[in-house]
Amino acid sequence: MDLGIAGKRALVCASSKGLGRGCAEALAAEGVHLVLNARGAEALETTAAHIRATYGVEVVAVAADITTEDGRAKVLEAAGDVDILVNNAGGPPPGMWSDWEREDFIKALDANMLTPIALIKALVPGMIDRGWGRVVNITSGSVKSPIPVLGLSNSARAGLTGYVAGTSRQVAGKGVIMNNLLPGIHDTDRATSLDQGVAKADGSTVAEARKKREATIPAGRYGTAQEFGATCAFLCSQYAGFIVGQNLLLDGGAVNATL
Repeated sequence: MDLGIAGKRALVCASSKGLGRGCAEALAAEGVHLVLNARGAEALETTAAHIRATYGVEVVAVAADITTEDGRAKVLEAAGDVDILVNNAGGPPPGMWSDWEREDFIKALDANMLTPIALIKALVPGMIDRGWGRVVNITSGSVKSPIPVLGLSNSARAGLTGYVAGTSRQVAGKGVIMNNLLPGIHDTDRATSLDQGVAKADGSTVAEARKKREATIPAGRYGTAQEFGATCAFLCSQYAGFIVGQNLLLDGGAVNATL
C-alpha cells in the first residue's frame, strides 16, 4: 500500500531509539524526509546515519532537550515547515503517590503535556496554511487504564489527551489530522528499566520479571518498535483523513475494555 506521503517532511521527537525510532524508520520507508530529535547526540547521529543509508531520505539530526525553551527553539528552527509532527518523550520515573511533590509533577507536565502542546501550537498553523498536516502524539495505555506506580505519567498524558480531544476537532476541517497512539509494553529501554525495577523489588531476575509481565498480555509478548512505527505511519498517511482525535491502543490486548 502506498501511503501517499513520499516527499513529505516530518519532525519525530525522542527518535534516537525505541518507539520514536520505530516511527522515524517507518516514515522513512515511505519516503518521508526527517528531522530527528533526542538529547543524546551520539545515539541520535547513529540513528540518523542508519536511516539515511537505508532509506535514502534527507535526515536532519538535532540534539537538544526539547522540554526546554532553548531546546524547542533549536529544533523548530531546523524543522521549518514540516507536514508531520510525531510527539514523543520518555516517561517520568515510577513511584508511589506519597513520593511526589509539586516539582515532580511540573517536570512530568513539561515533558509529557506542555512540550507536545507547544510544538502543536508552533507547527500546526503552517499545516493549516498549506491545507494538510498530521500530528501523532505517543502517550500511553495508562490514559485508558491507569498504572498506579506511574501516577506522574498517568496525570500528564491524560492532560495531553484532553487537549487533543478538543483541538483535533477544531483543525480537522482545515486538513490537519491529529490522533494519539497509546502503547502498552514494548520491547524498549523503558520496558527493560521497569522490569529491572520489579526484579530489584521482589528479588527476581529481569528475565523472570519480564516473563511474569508477558503473562498479563493476551498476545503473550511485548510489542515491537517496528509494528508500532508502522501504525504511526498509517495515521500519517493519506488514508487517515477521517480518523480524528482518536486514542489507539497498541497493547496486545492488555487493557480489558469493551470500548
